[in-house]
Amino acid sequence: MAPSSSGLLPDVSFAVRTIYNIVFTLGLLLSAPYYLLRMWRRGGWQEGFRQRFGQFDHKVKQALTNRHVIWMHAVSVGEVNICTQLIRALEPCVPNLKIVVSTTTSTGMAELRRKLPAHITKIYYPIDRRKCVARALATIDPEAVVLVEGEIWPNFIWRLKDKGRPVFLVNARLSQRSFDGYKRYGFLFRPLFAALTAVGAQSEADATKLRELGCRPEAIHVVGSLKYDSARVEERHLLDVPDLLRQIGAPESPCLLVAGSTHDGEEAVLAETFLRLRPRFPDLFLVLVPRHHERGRQVGRELEARGVKFVYRSEIMAKTHFAPGQTDCLLVNTTGELKFFYEHAAVIFVGKSLTAQGGQNPIEPGALGKAMMFGPNMQNFGAIARAFVEGKGAVQVRDAGELEKVLGELLADEARRRELGHNAQLVVRQNLGAIDRTVEMILKHLKTEDIYVVERA
Repeated sequence: MAPSSSGLLPDVSFAVRTIYNIVFTLGLLLSAPYYLLRMWRRGGWQEGFRQRFGQFDHKVKQALTNRHVIWMHAVSVGEVNICTQLIRALEPCVPNLKIVVSTTTSTGMAELRRKLPAHITKIYYPIDRRKCVARALATIDPEAVVLVEGEIWPNFIWRLKDKGRPVFLVNARLSQRSFDGYKRYGFLFRPLFAALTAVGAQSEADATKLRELGCRPEAIHVVGSLKYDSARVEERHLLDVPDLLRQIGAPESPCLLVAGSTHDGEEAVLAETFLRLRPRFPDLFLVLVPRHHERGRQVGRELEARGVKFVYRSEIMAKTHFAPGQTDCLLVNTTGELKFFYEHAAVIFVGKSLTAQGGQNPIEPGALGKAMMFGPNMQNFGAIARAFVEGKGAVQVRDAGELEKVLGELLADEARRRELGHNAQLVVRQNLGAIDRTVEMILKHLKTEDIYVVERA
């Protein structure tokens, strides 16, 4: 019997698919209470819930009638920011294609609705059960699919390849943990990586990992990180930060320490550091923005235990007014406002890097020209973090003690802060262009009789 195009014998491929679907269904049933609880805590889970099972209402179906569709998937908020910029660059080149964008989280959906116009259809990504995927693809019927960074879901890719539709993976990066996992289950994932039409890798190191996981060498294009380009997305200023700070009694000219996308344990460290530094810097004011806004009450309890006077962002109304000095900290338990606080920061701490693993995106504060620092755990942004540190556009600290020491030095030295911000902007400018290279990669494979492609200038 001849091997199939995926490199597996047909009966083996069928066996792998069957085993995967049995294991996935069991895992889904066991994990459902946990994920339903998370969705409930984040709020807004009812709207579009049926879409997660591949079921769409009349409005979505009508928008796709007699249209050629390209489906783009952005898992959550970080990928949505990239997807927004990518759509803006790609849409003028494919005027007869209808763009559909999916996301997994309610926070991602809120960002899609805030950043993208109404003519772009926004949906929730289906869970990777065979029937759910089949229903979703029957309705959307895409000419091609673009996965932004994204997770590799077997049923989704199997179904697309069975239908002969190209699948692109863009801004691809692989943490060591993801790489080890995909490699461990290579019997499942190697054919999936091999099936990708084209892959835009962030770096040569990522390209090497992708080849080892089964991607065809000719399908891999090293284009750089799209996150540098996505930091240029301009948004209307919907929040007057100085006025908000005056409302809650911040110092007249506050020196803002903004901690963005923090994780469990980091808020406590920052609060204690703030209290120790405040006597030296009386205008210092702390803005905490947890990565998951539903953790707000937990973080509030930690601040109260340490004697930090704070106010929740969600409780500030037009009539809210605090006397000067009545608050030390703003706890931002809302979504979509982090950048507005970054713009007014004296120093920025990038979260999930001190007491948690992986790190968060340092490009946005870098693009704004702000002095920033982060902890030792920037695995998910390793190459980017190195670029900022080596370009003297950020400071990486080893632990809480060094965080306090470096923060004190930066608060005392405005010239050093300006230098860090200037160097960070240089790093961002030197790494622009990945969006254009990614669009060219996609367009190369979309030129068919049915899809009209406008050549880029």
